Amino acid sequence: MGMKGKIALGAVVGVVVIGVVSANAGGDGKDGKDGGSKDSSASAGHKPGGTSGKPSGGAEAGKKKAAFAGDGDFSVGSDVKPGTYSTTGNTDDMCYWERAKDASGETDSLLANDNVTGTSYVTIKPTDKLFKSSGCEDWEAVDPKAKGAPASSMSGKGGMFKVGADIAPGTYRSTGNADDSCYWERTKDAEHGLDSIIANNNVTGTAVVTIRATDAYFKTSGCGDWKKTA
Repeated sequence: MGMKGKIALGAVVGVVVIGVVSANAGGDGKDGKDGGSKDSSASAGHKPGGTSGKPSGGAEAGKKKAAFAGDGDFSVGSDVKPGTYSTTGNTDDMCYWERAKDASGETDSLLANDNVTGTSYVTIKPTDKLFKSSGCEDWEAVDPKAKGAPASSMSGKGGMFKVGADIAPGTYRSTGNADDSCYWERTKDAEHGLDSIIANNNVTGTAVVTIRATDAYFKTSGCGDWKKTA
């Protein structure tokens, strides 16, 4: 089974809504904590944004040499070290990555995965055995504690933004969905597990969300551009 185009574990974007969600007009998500395991992926689909160009976190990473290529299978510990990495997006129609507990290629080996159409972050854990990547821009190591010059707006079409580096915390408003549905997600880390999600929502109209300084990342897909209002 080829890697590219796999469905993210747990749910596809625009389906699962977990935790407390911010107010929105026309939102059709549902509340409630999912009982999935921490290492099952929860969403897919991102695209870089921000009115000031590439997010500052990505710019910092861009100054470094690639940690590993965007295509290939990499053994954790030898080919790639555990840590947090970023990619500026896809080289083809879709960037696909996968964290696995072994190299069997079986579904049960998947810990987390994502389909990416823009900037994304992922944390590879020391207990992971294999990292797969297909159709992605080269991956570069980033300091998860690094700060930057955060923007007050971002593209809602797709992207994963580091809070405090790429975007400033605060309340943001989107004009609504740019596709069939607008999906957003606040996360506490870049492991992409169900337990990583603080809150998320599916929106079919104007959306409002408060991103807190304690949030690690904000993910958005299929939405109108987000602008900070408070």
